[in-house]
Amino acid sequence: MLKEFAEWFVKKIEPACYDLDGQKYSSQPLHVIPEPTADPLVVHNLTGLVDYLKSNYDDLNPVIVHVASPTEVNVYSTFNGNKNRDHFLQAKAMLPSIPFGRFLDPEEFIILLQSCFVANDDRAQLLKVVGNIKEENVTTVGDDGVTQQVTAKTGVATVENVIVPNPVRLKPYRTFVEIVQPESEFVFRMRYGPAAALFEADGGAWKLQAIHAIRDYLIEQLSEEISVGQVTIIA
Repeated sequence: MLKEFAEWFVKKIEPACYDLDGQKYSSQPLHVIPEPTADPLVVHNLTGLVDYLKSNYDDLNPVIVHVASPTEVNVYSTFNGNKNRDHFLQAKAMLPSIPFGRFLDPEEFIILLQSCFVANDDRAQLLKVVGNIKEENVTTVGDDGVTQQVTAKTGVATVENVIVPNPVRLKPYRTFVEIVQPESEFVFRMRYGPAAALFEADGGAWKLQAIHAIRDYLIEQLSEEISVGQVTIIA
């Protein structure tokens, strides 16, 4: 009796397929057992990504390299049977934290400029102005909300009103170190304290510039792998 009940129970729960009006139906809910996918190896520069693909350590062929942002690049496989991709590697840039939009005292601002920005003419001008502020008064010239002047040393013993440069073009470290850092415009403001701040003023255009620069770098470094169809770059 127990055997007969077991056979009946198996038949009861075993799914059956039916055709009704050209549509297929199952008597039981079915669940897909997905194919396993890889978790990414994480590196923090583009050199590691290039070395990984050139070595073909995991016998990858072909792969997609997706430049997701100025700070992230991912390596994926093609689709598997479940239309999922293996995520082989992720490159995430290690960057300094730059407090745009926050007023800092002159000492903090000078350290920020020297440690987190690539040297150029506008950086040198800002360092000169902020580093020579004589008094705490910061006044506004005109009524356009742009031009400012501060009291600063202009010589060994000379103190004058100095026009603050604005806007300024600077190159903060915002993407992978292998890439030339994008230069963009910033609004430079000072206020009583004294205190200074930088505000991004390019609408995020630098991000597209950085993504294109990463793509060009990878195309140059992986030209052989791209030519044989082993690597496809999407940016």
